Amino acid sequence: MSKSIEKELKKLIKPLSKKGEDHSMSHLEQSLEGIDKLKGTQKIKRLEGLILKYKHLYYAGQKTIPDEVYDELENQLQSLEPSSPVLQMVGATVKTGKVAHDTKMLSLGKTYKMEELENWVDKHDVISTYKYDGSSCSILYKNGLLHLGKTRGDGSFGENITTKITWIDDIPKMLSVEEDLEVRGELYCKEEDFLQLSREMEKLGLEKPNSLRNIVAGILSRKDYAELARFISFSAFDCIRETNFKTELDKLKFLQKENFIVPDFFHHIKKATLKESIDDAKDFMGNGNFLIDGLVFTYNDINLHEELGSTAHHPRFKMAFKFQGMAADTKIKEIIWSVSRNGILTPVADVEPIELSGAKISRVTLHNYGMVNEFQLKKDVIIKIVRSGEVIPKFLEVVKQSKQEFSIPSQCPSCGEKVFVEDIRLICRNSHCPDQIKEGILNFIQKIGIDDLSSKRLEEMIRKGLVMEIPDLYKLSMKDMLTLDKVKDKLATKILENINKSKNVDLITFLGSLGITGGAFNKCEKIVSSGYSSIDKVLSLTMEQLIEVDSFAEKSASDFLSSLKEKNKVIKNLLKLGFEFKEDSTEGPLKDLKICITGALSEKRSVVEKSIRDAGGTVVGSVSKNTDYLLTNETDSKSSKFKKANQLGIKIVTEEEMKKITSS
Repeated sequence: MSKSIEKELKKLIKPLSKKGEDHSMSHLEQSLEGIDKLKGTQKIKRLEGLILKYKHLYYAGQKTIPDEVYDELENQLQSLEPSSPVLQMVGATVKTGKVAHDTKMLSLGKTYKMEELENWVDKHDVISTYKYDGSSCSILYKNGLLHLGKTRGDGSFGENITTKITWIDDIPKMLSVEEDLEVRGELYCKEEDFLQLSREMEKLGLEKPNSLRNIVAGILSRKDYAELARFISFSAFDCIRETNFKTELDKLKFLQKENFIVPDFFHHIKKATLKESIDDAKDFMGNGNFLIDGLVFTYNDINLHEELGSTAHHPRFKMAFKFQGMAADTKIKEIIWSVSRNGILTPVADVEPIELSGAKISRVTLHNYGMVNEFQLKKDVIIKIVRSGEVIPKFLEVVKQSKQEFSIPSQCPSCGEKVFVEDIRLICRNSHCPDQIKEGILNFIQKIGIDDLSSKRLEEMIRKGLVMEIPDLYKLSMKDMLTLDKVKDKLATKILENINKSKNVDLITFLGSLGITGGAFNKCEKIVSSGYSSIDKVLSLTMEQLIEVDSFAEKSASDFLSSLKEKNKVIKNLLKLGFEFKEDSTEGPLKDLKICITGALSEKRSVVEKSIRDAGGTVVGSVSKNTDYLLTNETDSKSSKFKKANQLGIKIVTEEEMKKITSS
């Protein structure tokens, strides 16, 4: 067509938007933003998603856009992809009311005790994911096209929410596989989206939501304003299909390949790593941008799922590890703003002391600037708080507002520089801000394991100019230490010994201590175990290589590499000061070779992966031009990995053939 779709459609949309005839117009305009710049598959996918969304709404009795706008979308798709199955759909079956689940959506067995979890895990390898605090749902696809969405309900019957889920960008409207399958997951709301949703509801004259905890259920139960569901996110955790999976890892990777967002997952080969994931979840409960209430552990071997089966209440192959939580009301006395190592101002409320979960509580996190501003949190406001997992309690909702004056800091409480509003956060951009420096160094001290060097002592070192960045810790002398308050020869010697001892640390711990964005211990462990076992290899990582590592998608890989680049100078200075990391020099027939695995195996996947690593090889999560072998027992697989390996001319070997190679 001679004119761009963006211009044509906006001409049609603008007059309708001004009249306020349709609440979905502004969102459609946002969806079309930049569509004309998209090319090929990306543009086709965007058009298909929009057409499916409005087709479902139409057949649900909610016509949301003019016929000429819808026709223009179809015309564009017809010109780009005339064989698209979306164009072949005559109608859409969308009913309201209760819908039966073909397979019951059960609850989860749960424990609050580490010992019980370890006994349940026994000798099995398990996958852990965050347990999202939202609303579970089921999504059905027919021939690869979105067909039906339903809530969990009572486990046997759920409410039809097809109209609403068509607004959720995280939910693909069509899959690459033309088959019937069911995807289950959690609908949840991020803090930043909750604040936008709250403002949108206020504009529409609706009652503002008062809690992040119940907002998803509230939106799903509404009989109007389906478009508000666009502020909800979706994370997929299960898939039921005719072609079954062999491992839970395979299932999560399949969902990722089909463009679903899945929870961050960690593969536990040994019990020792369980606590690390639990500690990580506790940290996320205090600092994350959406609600979780624990972790879900699942046996990796799908054969075990079938063997163990389920009770009437829960599957025997899954276990929720939950944190004990209690809620109570208290009054804000004062709001204190602190500065993180990333320059974000974090609000904490000094509250009237209250007993909660066996502890006396006097401080409560208020999440971020956005929450404080949205709920007008200030002195004398009575709030409901919750404490779970022995972490700092969190603000849940306002119980009673106060008449005190509301104010937000205009200057950084640490350095006095002007602060800036960035979406839901207040930011100090001064890289020399004392608190930013202190928090960055303190994070390193705690993660690398330097004992006897407290926050208060570090603060004094910074104030005296002895330490201004991480490498300065390793330049401290006895003379410097003796200038500190209450530090004598014995303590000074001990601290210096502890600092020097911390140079003898493994590469994973070192990387996890640097405060790299997205560089938690388990992520760094996956990088190193994927063959990037020296600091030089890590520093030379490319985006293409990192995406091949389990749990890294394009955005998380980009964030990690950008942050790693910023830490480059610190890393090089620490190496000059004596840090050394032994590279895993495993020799063997697969040394320096990258192997990708797909399909069913005769042995546990973890056993096969270990044999590859023991032979010097690296297991990667996807096929690329850098892959040396694709290991599969299928001779004519329809998997995308198999097809890509054939296209790239990568050698395909069976499990038996790989055994011969590794034993040679």
